[in-house]
Amino acid sequence: MSQQVYMNRELSWLKFNERVLEEAENKKVPLCERLTFASIYQSNLDEFFRVRVGSLIDQMLLGGKMRDNKTKMTAKEQIQAVFHQVTKLNRRKDAVYETIMGQLEEQGVRMVDFRKVSKKESEYLERYFLSEIAPVISPTIVGKRQPFPFLKNNEIYAVVVLQTKSGKEKLGIIPCSNTGFKRLVELPTAGTYMLVEELILHYIPKVFERYNIKAKSLIRVTRNADIDADALYDEDLDYREFMTELIKRRKKLAPVRLELTREMDGEIVDILCDYLELDSDHVFQVQSPLDLSFVFEIQDTLRKVPELFYEKRIPQRSAQFKEDESIFPQLKEKDKLLSYPYESMKPFLNFLREAANDKDVISIKMTLYRVAKHSKIVEYLIDAAENGKEVLVLVELKARFDEENNIEWSRRLEDAGCRVIYGLDGYKVHSKLCLVTRKSEGQVEYYTQIGTGNYNEKTARLYTDLSLMTANVEIGVEAAKVFQALSMEETVDNVEHLLVAPRCLQSRILSMIDEEISYAKEGKEAYIGLKMNSLTDKKIIDKLIEASQAGVKIDMVIRGICCLIPGVKGRTENIQVRSIVGRFLEHSRIYIFGTQEREKIYIASADFMTRNTLRRVEVAAPIYDKDLKVQLEEMFITMLSDNQKARQEDSHGNYEIVAVQETPLNSQEFFYDQAYMNVQKM
Repeated sequence: MSQQVYMNRELSWLKFNERVLEEAENKKVPLCERLTFASIYQSNLDEFFRVRVGSLIDQMLLGGKMRDNKTKMTAKEQIQAVFHQVTKLNRRKDAVYETIMGQLEEQGVRMVDFRKVSKKESEYLERYFLSEIAPVISPTIVGKRQPFPFLKNNEIYAVVVLQTKSGKEKLGIIPCSNTGFKRLVELPTAGTYMLVEELILHYIPKVFERYNIKAKSLIRVTRNADIDADALYDEDLDYREFMTELIKRRKKLAPVRLELTREMDGEIVDILCDYLELDSDHVFQVQSPLDLSFVFEIQDTLRKVPELFYEKRIPQRSAQFKEDESIFPQLKEKDKLLSYPYESMKPFLNFLREAANDKDVISIKMTLYRVAKHSKIVEYLIDAAENGKEVLVLVELKARFDEENNIEWSRRLEDAGCRVIYGLDGYKVHSKLCLVTRKSEGQVEYYTQIGTGNYNEKTARLYTDLSLMTANVEIGVEAAKVFQALSMEETVDNVEHLLVAPRCLQSRILSMIDEEISYAKEGKEAYIGLKMNSLTDKKIIDKLIEASQAGVKIDMVIRGICCLIPGVKGRTENIQVRSIVGRFLEHSRIYIFGTQEREKIYIASADFMTRNTLRRVEVAAPIYDKDLKVQLEEMFITMLSDNQKARQEDSHGNYEIVAVQETPLNSQEFFYDQAYMNVQKM
């Protein structure tokens, strides 16, 4: 039997989250940053259950006969494999959390429960509970007159088994999330804290005084978030109002996971599962807190100890821009490329601000997928509209978990006079595209920005992304074509320079891979380099396997899901896959086709996932400027050379940290050092 060359998508994602967890376990990472990685592991897993496990459960409900198109696993088989792996990973998360918190005690911070408090601290906590907590909690006893309450997604509840004097058992439930009290309770002993849910659980006998307490635990329910907005949408409805209602519905979807912090009798767990309509194999017992978001408050108390954190880094000025000159002539002179977070987003913000106030600017058109809560970008678009410019903004209301933010911004944009449109029927608009049209001395000029990441000032300091700014007329004309199609609720079907999904990206990628295959079959050197978040598109995967078999050398830097297993003899032995998980979230996408003398290089908003290539509007931009090509080549080679934060995937789909054979190289820190040096040279 030939060795498997495909990896299941869900299991590959769990391998990515394992790499996040490894950063929490890594003793070379500063202590407080390790705590951050533990929290990211947990929040990643929460979303994975809501979206991916929720989707698999839906598939099972539809008959369960559908199979993954790569590994041929049924939804049930995938869920079983996921739960087995999650159980193992959670044990590691519990262990590393306990280790980190133990080491934080040496820094003067104690997270305690009632096994660790002194008598004096216990007396203080009892007084605190009775005066601050007990008056505002809302206990429920489940019975004929009190039905089982709705448990909100990812909120923490104290559950208790109550026994009456006659021996009858009932369930008591108390919500532990309340705006009336803080989650982190500070004790009089300096640097000592307790989670409020532990306080409530301990003093639960004082709430249910008439009952004998048989068992108790903290619980958290995770609910499905997988709603198909397009399948439910009625075109007679206002789309924004429809999405508002959809968000409300999502909060009430079926549970997909139940977590407990204490061991409870199997019969009690079965009762909880019956109420929640959840199978018992969806129940997970954890030792660490059910929600680690409180760790950021803990970190704030330790900011004065710099060695507990990464070295402070600030996005630097780009050497490609002159700060005291107008952006437009600089772009006419030469294409520019910004690299976040190493370089500041300021040149792009200046570009928008200048466009909003330039008397010669006719229009600004832009796609918005995720924006910051306090967005200068949106403010500049509003300024432009108020200054009489034509402003067209596509706001994607289906940006999962950002819908409420986007709905509010769409209202503000509309109120200011912007023309706001939404995503297409059946497609999300995920492209990062901005087009400024200007008329100077009777000539129409196009200034186009195409990026790999969202127009979000906050994430531009946390994610690695690329932003091309160009005055290339041909690119500007095609960007205008994209916006025209979006305005007409259509997709682009023919472009020469850009790659535009869903109709002009996958086919062009396959064609460029075929071109490299042809070179290889002629005995010539052939090369493909890819940097992205995820690879799941089977059509592209199969073409890459074909290219490997033909002798094309393929290097891939893929942060997250990778459904192709490299290094399999006779199939994928010419492919290497690396994943970089470090201080910043790797988010940029780079496509390289061909050897240096004939290479084509693109930056893009699209990963090679079927959802991106066929079910979203995505845009990839060619890099024509020779200097920018060299810059991207060098970035890609540096990432391939990372031996500190890179893991290499082996022929069995496992990831190993790259062995340090020469000088240690952390690509992210290298790029930041480079940005600082570039400023010094200016």
